Amino acid sequence: MTDIPEVPDLLSSAVEALGGARRDGQLKMASAVAHSIDTGEHLAVQAGTGTGKSLAYLVPSLRHAVDTGKTVVVSTATIALQRQLVERDLPRTATALTGPLGRAPEFAILKGRGNYLCLNKIHAGTIEEPDGDLFEAIGGGKADPFAASRLGREVTRLREWTSDTETGDRDDLTPGVTDRSWRQVSVSARECLGATNCSYGADCFAEKAKAKAGKADVVVTNHALLAIDAMSPAAILPEHDVVVVDEAHELADRITSVATAEISGASVAGVARRCARLVDDEVADDISGSGELIESLLEENAPGRWTGLPDGAPLALSSLRDRLWRAHTAIGPVRRSGEVDPEANAARSAALTSLEEMHDTAVRILAAFDDPDEAKRPDVVWIGEDLVRGDRKRVLRVAPLSVGGLLRASLFAHATVILTSATLTVGGSFDGLAASWGLPPHRPGTSDATSADHDSNPETEATKSAQSITAIGKPPPADEKKVTWNGLDVGSPFDHQKAAILYVAKHLPAPGREGMSARTLDEVVELITAAGGRTLGLFSSMRAAKEAAEAVRTRIDLPVLCQGDGATGALVKEFAADEKTCLFGTLSLWQGVDVPGPSLNLVLIDRIPFPRPDDPLLMARQRAVAARGGNGFMAIAAGHAALLLAQGTGRLLRGTSDRGVIAILDSRLATARYGNYLLASLPPFWRTTDGQLVRGALSRLQGTNTTDGDRA
Repeated sequence: MTDIPEVPDLLSSAVEALGGARRDGQLKMASAVAHSIDTGEHLAVQAGTGTGKSLAYLVPSLRHAVDTGKTVVVSTATIALQRQLVERDLPRTATALTGPLGRAPEFAILKGRGNYLCLNKIHAGTIEEPDGDLFEAIGGGKADPFAASRLGREVTRLREWTSDTETGDRDDLTPGVTDRSWRQVSVSARECLGATNCSYGADCFAEKAKAKAGKADVVVTNHALLAIDAMSPAAILPEHDVVVVDEAHELADRITSVATAEISGASVAGVARRCARLVDDEVADDISGSGELIESLLEENAPGRWTGLPDGAPLALSSLRDRLWRAHTAIGPVRRSGEVDPEANAARSAALTSLEEMHDTAVRILAAFDDPDEAKRPDVVWIGEDLVRGDRKRVLRVAPLSVGGLLRASLFAHATVILTSATLTVGGSFDGLAASWGLPPHRPGTSDATSADHDSNPETEATKSAQSITAIGKPPPADEKKVTWNGLDVGSPFDHQKAAILYVAKHLPAPGREGMSARTLDEVVELITAAGGRTLGLFSSMRAAKEAAEAVRTRIDLPVLCQGDGATGALVKEFAADEKTCLFGTLSLWQGVDVPGPSLNLVLIDRIPFPRPDDPLLMARQRAVAARGGNGFMAIAAGHAALLLAQGTGRLLRGTSDRGVIAILDSRLATARYGNYLLASLPPFWRTTDGQLVRGALSRLQGTNTTDGDRA
C-alpha cells in the first residue's frame, strides 16, 4: 500500500474537500489524538463549540484503522450526535479521504440488541396482551380488545414493518411507537436465544448489524452499549484498540444508569406472570407472594436512602431471591434449536432472563450492606418514586457508588481512549471528571505533545477533593498497569470577551424554596424587554419555568413557549424561526439546543443547578468523599453544577458572528465561596454585575444586531 499521508495533511485535504476553513484548535486536537493513538496514552481533550472536533478525531481514527486494519469505536451520548456522525460527518469525511488513504474507509452503527426487531419474538407469537386499563376500544361490538388498543395497533404496524425494513432499527421507524409497544417486538441481550439457538438467527437484524460492524473501520455506538460491553463477559463490540468517547462529560452518568437495577411489587408480579405457564402454580404463587411482601416493605418505609436493611427487608428480599431461583431451576435451560418449537423456546428464554435479572438484583441489594463501613460499600440502595399514570409508585433501586473502577479495569485497560467534549474542565481542571472515570490525578510533563493547558492553575480544595473520588469502590488489582493520560484544552474559535457578557445579578435575594421572588421576576421581565424577546430561559424546575413564563406573558406582548406545551424539538424549531419568541424550560434544554443567529441573544439561568439535596446517589458520593478527607460538596455537588452551568451558558454562542448576554439570576455566584470555582469552569466571558449596563447592551443589540466591535 502507498504510504498514507500524516494527519495534518489528511485534515487539510478533508477540510478543503468539505469547503471548510483552517481552524488552529482543530489541527491541535487532531495532532494530539494521533499522538495518543501512537503512544497508547489516554487523552482528555476539551474542544469548544465551533472547533470542529468530530473531524478532528475522525481523521486520525480513519487513518489508524486503514493503516493497521484495526477497528476504532466512537461512542456518543445522544442519538442526535450518533445520527450526525453516521448520516453526515462520516460519509463526507470518508469520501474526502478515499484518495489519500488509498481506499474508501468503511463505517457502521451498532446499538444495543433491544433497538432492533426480534423476528423470533414476532413470529413465535409471544407478544404479551395489554393490561385491561390500557385498552382503548374503538366503538362497540365484540372486536378483539388487543387489536382495538393503542398497543395492539402499534404492534400490528410493527409486524407489517418487518417485511419492509432492511435494518429493523427502531430509529428508522417513522412515526415512532411507545416503549411498551416496542418491547413487544424486541429482546434484551440476556433474553436473546443466540444465533445458533434461534430459528431466525440467519436473518436476525441485530446479528446483521453486528456482522457489518465487525468489518468496519469505524463503529459508531453509544455510551450505554459501551457500558454493557464493559460489564459483560462476552464481547458486544467488535475487537478494537482505540475508543473515542464524544460527549464524555456524560460518560459516568450513562454508565451509572446502565448499572442501576430496581425491584418493585409490579415488577415481581410481571415476572410471576411470565413464568406462570412454565412452572407449577405453587411456584408462580410463591413469586407473587414475594411481590406482595416487597410491596408492603416499600409502603412501610419512606422514600430515601437505606443506610442499613430496615425491618422486614432481609426476609422479603431473601425469600424473593430463593423463590426466583426455585422457578429458574424448575424451568431449566433454554433448549437447542429443533428440540422445541420457537414459541416455547422464546417464552422460556424470556422467563429465565427476567428471573436471573431480578434474582441478581435481590442478591446485590442484600450484599450491599455486608461492609459495616458505609463509605466502602460498592452500592447505594434507596426507595424512589415513579409517576405511573398519575400515581406515585415506589420502587427499590440499587446503583454503584462509583463506576470509576469498572471503567479503569475494562475500558482503559484494553484500549487507548480519547475523551472529548466542549466541557471537560471543572473548576479549571480535568481532574474532577477524570476521577469519575477512574483515572488518577493528572501529572504534568508526561508528554510534551499533549501536556494539559491547566498545568499552571493552582490546585484548589475542590480539585483535591475530586481526586479522592478515585478511591470510591473497589481498588484496582495489584498487577494492573499504571494508567497514564493527558489533558488538552484546544480553546474555541469564539472571542468570548467581545462576543458575550456574563451578568450575575448580585443584588437579587438568594433563591429559596418558595419560588421565584418578585424582584427576580421583575429582573426577568426587564431583561427580556431589553432583548426584545430572543431569550432562552433555563430553569431549575418546571414550576419555576411556568411561573416565569406566566409573568412574561402577562406583562410583555411577546410570544413565550414553555417546555411541555409541545414536543421539545418542535418548540426549539418554533423558537428559532421567530426572533421575538422566548423559550423556557428545564434540564433537557440545558444541553443540545443549537440556535445560531439573531433568534437567541439572551440566555437566562434562574439559579445555580446544584443537584437535589434528596438525591440518594449523589449524597452518598458526597459522604464517601468526606469520609476520605475531601470536601464532598465541592467534589460532587459543585462539580455537577459546574458542568451544567458550562453546558447551559454554551447555548448562547453557536456561531462566530453570535453576540449576546448570559444572565445568571443567582446572587450566590458572586457572593458564595464556591462562586469562583464555578466561574472557573466557564469560558472567559466579559463579566459584570451591572444590570443597567446589560440592559443597555441588549437594547443596542436589538437595534443593530450586527457590529462585531460591541461587547454584546
